[in-house]
Amino acid sequence: MLVEALEHVVRGIVAHPDDVRVSTRELRRGRTFEVRVHPEDFGRVIGRRGRTAQAIRTVVGALDKGRSPRIDFVEVGARGGRGR
Repeated sequence: MLVEALEHVVRGIVAHPDDVRVSTRELRRGRTFEVRVHPEDFGRVIGRRGRTAQAIRTVVGALDKGRSPRIDFVEVGARGGRGR
């Protein structure tokens, strides 16, 4: 459910919604979501001073029973990924 919700929120923000991909990994420290977006949309999902990214984390955290999820944003096609 969280993956679908996160994907829905991000697709509503970006100019290239078909390029949005969300995956999840379970690590010792908890769940990590990786959100891949088109390079032109990377600035949109991060926002000024990271405000949009933080808002996305807040929404997903509220859906995840108040937990603070780790969400990494990555440009599709970026060499080595440019995560934040």
